Amino acid sequence: MKAKAGTELFESAPPFRAILALAVPTVISQMIMLAYNMADTFFIGQTGNSDMVAAANLCTPLFILLTAFSNVFGIGGASLMARSLGAGDKEKASRTACFCIYSMTAVAIVYGLSVYILSPLILPAIGADSATYGFCRQYLFWVLLFGAVPAVLNVGLAHLVRAEGGSKAAGFGMTFGAGLNILLDPILILLLDFDVEGAAIATMFSNLAASLFFVIYLVLNRKRSTITAVPEYLKDLGSIPSEVLLIGLPSFLMSLLSAFSNMMLNALIANYSNAAIAGVGIAKKIDLVSFAVSMGISLGVLPLIAYNYSSGNIGRMKRIIADTLLLSLSIATLSTLLLFLFAGPVAASFIDDEVTVGYAGHFQRIICLGGPGIAITLTVITIFQAVGKKKQPMFLSMLRKGVVDIPAMFLLDRIFQLEGIVWATPIADYTAMLLSLMLFFPFIGRVVSKSK
Repeated sequence: MKAKAGTELFESAPPFRAILALAVPTVISQMIMLAYNMADTFFIGQTGNSDMVAAANLCTPLFILLTAFSNVFGIGGASLMARSLGAGDKEKASRTACFCIYSMTAVAIVYGLSVYILSPLILPAIGADSATYGFCRQYLFWVLLFGAVPAVLNVGLAHLVRAEGGSKAAGFGMTFGAGLNILLDPILILLLDFDVEGAAIATMFSNLAASLFFVIYLVLNRKRSTITAVPEYLKDLGSIPSEVLLIGLPSFLMSLLSAFSNMMLNALIANYSNAAIAGVGIAKKIDLVSFAVSMGISLGVLPLIAYNYSSGNIGRMKRIIADTLLLSLSIATLSTLLLFLFAGPVAASFIDDEVTVGYAGHFQRIICLGGPGIAITLTVITIFQAVGKKKQPMFLSMLRKGVVDIPAMFLLDRIFQLEGIVWATPIADYTAMLLSLMLFFPFIGRVVSKSK
């Protein structure tokens, strides 16, 4: 690790303390990222225009796809970096980081340009109509055309910094960007009357600021950090690209299929009304509270599990996994209870429109039921990624989003109409949870047996 404190945390600190030390900053950054994600919807909702809220919701899957690229290189790179450091190979860790930085930047440029140029074809296909199309174009102009690279670097660099023990720095960088977004939203959306375009500008500038923070942090810590962007480290990469891509692919697929699932959800609900689209968008934003906590915990412990697995400390790894599952499941269960009980009042805080609030509150009570299932599935996926497994994370990612929920949406839409579409989400969450446990227990049994 880059410092003795980081090494001690990974190797000898009490497991639960190590989990909290790495997970808490990550959870906090995830929650603040969620707050700024919700801030766009909240402040746009204060205009009272459900078409604007619907437009922001329609663009969300396209932004999720963008973050998917930062996850494929960020999570894949973080896993390989942590395992390389655990094995004492700092050279490989540096080459991994360099490959990830250049790759995610190039992919972001291509994606941002492609989506904006093709948006006249893409937007109608995902549910935009004459009332929302113009707002969608405004949002994509700033978030994808100009903001793709900062958005990807913000998230991707946070993963790489966390991989070498810099959890606090990673959390601060993302928190800084999110806080700036929350500050800019009311100014640009309400005070200056930029509406949806104001939300997009705020998002772009906040990601840019966070990316600059990470660049400055890495420059100041270049003598201690293994993360580098010196082109020389792109030589002799060997198996690094394939290792990063195969480990990061499940996270990419999870985001990709999540975006596709949201597109299908919006397209089906668009057959009912824009108010219903706005309502389900608000409901899913509220439910992200539980998801963000589970994701934060799993991302935080990924380097910890990877390091101990690579160094052969299987007993410690097993204790870390058990404590992580218990912590994540307990918090997810509590979150589900609170989100169910207070769904109506929370939804009403987003927009002053009785019809939209009615949809949002009802949808939220359905969607939040999947929280505990998500917590277990995300943790198991992270465990497999941390130890370098490829097939299991990919299978579970596809199962949770895409394989089960999309067919269920179409089937339940035909049987139960609008409400049936929404029920597909918790059904998919618990299906994935059951399969994840069926894969996890035999795996951990084999690992423990080999270590004896």
